[in-house]
Amino acid sequence: MTSTTTKPDSSQPAAEMAVDLFDTWFDPIETEVRARAREFIEGMIRGELDTALARPRYSRSRMVGNEGRAGIAGHRHGSRTRSLTGTFGPIEIAVPRARLNTPQGKTTEWKSQALRAYQRRTLAADALIASTYLAGTNTRRVRRALAALFGGAVGKDTVSRVWRKVKTYWDTWNARSLADEPIVRLILDGTVVRVRLDRKATSISLLVVIGVRQDGQKVVLAIKSMGGESTEAWRTVLDDLIKRGLRRPEFLIVDGAPGLDKAIAAVWDGVPVQRCTVHKHRNLLAHAPERLHEEIGTDYRDMIYAATREEIEMRRKAFIRKWRLKHRAVADSLEEAGDRLFTFTRLPPSQWRSARTTNAIERLHEEFKRRIKTQTVLPSADTAAMLFWALLASGQINMRKVDGWQTLSTKLIDQPIDLRLKRYLHAIGDRATPNSNRFPDATSSAVLRRAFLGSLR
Repeated sequence: MTSTTTKPDSSQPAAEMAVDLFDTWFDPIETEVRARAREFIEGMIRGELDTALARPRYSRSRMVGNEGRAGIAGHRHGSRTRSLTGTFGPIEIAVPRARLNTPQGKTTEWKSQALRAYQRRTLAADALIASTYLAGTNTRRVRRALAALFGGAVGKDTVSRVWRKVKTYWDTWNARSLADEPIVRLILDGTVVRVRLDRKATSISLLVVIGVRQDGQKVVLAIKSMGGESTEAWRTVLDDLIKRGLRRPEFLIVDGAPGLDKAIAAVWDGVPVQRCTVHKHRNLLAHAPERLHEEIGTDYRDMIYAATREEIEMRRKAFIRKWRLKHRAVADSLEEAGDRLFTFTRLPPSQWRSARTTNAIERLHEEFKRRIKTQTVLPSADTAAMLFWALLASGQINMRKVDGWQTLSTKLIDQPIDLRLKRYLHAIGDRATPNSNRFPDATSSAVLRRAFLGSLR
């Protein structure tokens, strides 16, 4: 048995082994730009100090425009070397030092306003590092991705420090007032992510709320990390929105989670609620064997995507008639949703596409999952929520207006979809249940066919 080793040949010179693919790509333009950047920054800081002292370097006379100032404001005392990393790369600059006179007769160290104390990177460099991290690169890979630009001056610790700066903006966003937001519709849904809690990988829920303004523009209102999608968790999210001034919405789109339904009933009872048709489709498939999935999907889509309200009602009745005979659990699952599955039919047809589902949030979830694919477990629950928000705040995800936004001011139809066939359907189910042998195969097929075709007349 032979083995393959990856150890380098000891006879190969060390200098040749250390050369990477792009190390020999010398660019005189970049070299000259970085040299000029050093000169420009040093000149800018010296000019700032000249203004503070009211006289140029090596001069005892006052600068033009400062003749009225009495005496000299202080004195220079050498310089110190500072490292600075920007989009121009890492450079070493000489920062002048000075002591300024105070009204109390003492002196204090002069501090530059252009280059803050302990600053090692420009804000543009920090923004570039944070954007690279948000684009889907984990903290360790950022160094390799930006090595050519920063010369290896950026490591995983630097990325973590830059990311912590974002928290200030995150806290401000979480506390902002919603009193002036003209929100007319809410979309609510949750997603599960894995984070590190007490040194163990733990699943948590991110509860997301998107608002739709009067002009149709979607905007994220809240992102909260919770232990699950319980009634208490969703009540915490909704109470926070109300506390920050959110007005009572006119329409709600939800995923159908029981905890969310109870929280909404406690806070906004009476507001029309649309249950996501995509989530219900998944529920239906979960109640049937795989060989029936395609047939269920076809019947369900024909019903949900029918062109008119009347046709949707007719196809719903046909769906329940057919599947109560063929596989009762599917029909029961559809009836469980009630008229909340068809609340969108009370809106103008131009809005149906955007009002049927929580896809607006699902798209954000997909992009977020793609982003964290390189990190199996996120550092903390707070980081997960902040990362979700930063993808939107940084412009890496843009949300457009909802379909049919021109008719958002139109009032809903008062009459919900007709569910009066329910008693009749139960009667059919009692005569021919899925487990009964009352009908031979040929008779069962005929009954199903007549029930389905008869409902379409």
